[in-house]
Amino acid sequence: MEPHLGALLRRVVERGKLVASMEPAEAECFIVAVPTPFKGDHEPDLRYIEQAAKAIAPKLARGNLVILESTSPVGATEKMAAWMADARPDLSFPQQKGEMSDIRVAHCPERVLPGKILQEVVENDRVVGGMTRRCASAAVQVYKTVVKGDCHVTDARTAEMAKLTENAFRDVNIAFANELSTICDKLKINVWQLIRMANLHPRVNILSPGPGVGGHCIAVDPWFIVDSAPEEARLIRTAREINDSKPDWVVEKVLGKAANLKEPIIACFGLAFKANVDDLRESPAVEVTTKLAAAKPGRILAVEPHINGLPAALRDSNVELTDFNEALETADIALLLVDHDAFQHVDRDLVKDKILIDTRGTW
Repeated sequence: MEPHLGALLRRVVERGKLVASMEPAEAECFIVAVPTPFKGDHEPDLRYIEQAAKAIAPKLARGNLVILESTSPVGATEKMAAWMADARPDLSFPQQKGEMSDIRVAHCPERVLPGKILQEVVENDRVVGGMTRRCASAAVQVYKTVVKGDCHVTDARTAEMAKLTENAFRDVNIAFANELSTICDKLKINVWQLIRMANLHPRVNILSPGPGVGGHCIAVDPWFIVDSAPEEARLIRTAREINDSKPDWVVEKVLGKAANLKEPIIACFGLAFKANVDDLRESPAVEVTTKLAAAKPGRILAVEPHINGLPAALRDSNVELTDFNEALETADIALLLVDHDAFQHVDRDLVKDKILIDTRGTW
């Protein structure tokens, strides 16, 4: 789904500019970009960073630079440096020798929007946090070979927290909109019209509510802050809980409508975590569809134009993947979960006798 990525990848491979390997090779700069999920009770799981650090360590030489790009809890860059130091006692690291260390270590979180990655990786400003000033300077030199935006220098911990803060800020604002939507539903107020009216104020900009928050950034990163400062991160925790609970609210709303019908057909429009992408990670739409399937209120149809098969979570369920027109024609309840461009125009005559549940304000 990333425009032009295939052509670019083919071109650089053919020119010998990109070589893939299952094992690390010797280099001047190593960039670690691995998953950082959480385990159990939202505790950060750094095993992939640890594995990468230990895989890189044997290839390190004096003067090398290691950059962690993975969105990480505060202190992860220091842990990565410690893992490398344990594996290579013959080399010095910033936590040992400061500016005089053999190996430079920095953190520079990615800042790109899926669907615009090739554009934003070049144009966006970057926050570059070094474990020392020389570490940061070395990292800036690397990024300026590609980045046209400004590189803002800070320390590694601030750079780690900057990315978490960006996503937590958005999460809190989405939580406000999601809570507002449940309040408006109770009070029989059109939340979409309300938000449009409120946003006429020059200093108000309420975001759009939805069925929850998905993706591997906003739905995950705020928990890293909560884990680091559980007593202090009260608002951030509450926002996460509000957004995590929204899929259940949607499910209950659908089941309430389905209870009045005999063997209803429910069509879930969209499975991706956001519009016009094929990324299903942490998707509230998948969660809603999965829970509806488990409740077995009737026949469940799923429409997702950006995928060819059901995700693992739905593969063994009673959910049927179908196209837009068939779902809209046969459904008794039409549930819009993702505002894909393909779902923007609906024949009103076709749906006039159906129950429409719009979580995106599109229909």
